[in-house]
Amino acid sequence: MSTEEERLLVQMARRNWIILAILLGASALVRDPAFSLGILCGGLTVVIGYQWLHGALVKILQRTDAGAVRSYQIGYLLRLLALGVVLGVLIAVLKVNIVGLVIGLSVVVINVFWTTVKRIF
Repeated sequence: MSTEEERLLVQMARRNWIILAILLGASALVRDPAFSLGILCGGLTVVIGYQWLHGALVKILQRTDAGAVRSYQIGYLLRLLALGVVLGVLIAVLKVNIVGLVIGLSVVVINVFWTTVKRIF
């Protein structure tokens, strides 16, 4: 990976946290702690998932053996299962605000959209 690509990934990782902070700050205007908690839970879930995916991709790109693809596939299913369990607990057990959760889960999507627009112009 070139240094420009590495720098882009670092910037995106940092921007995820900034976007989450902005969303949390904006949620303070609503003055609903449940809504803010939903944004926080969704944002933390997606940012941690993004970091986990990034680490897995870096590992797979460094490997050259035949089992690398299979290892990545198993890790992918593990991440998917973990995401499902976390979302299930957040929704069914902790009863977080669904709208806030969805907004929080949009952090990486907002980041990718912003990065794409920025790179186009």
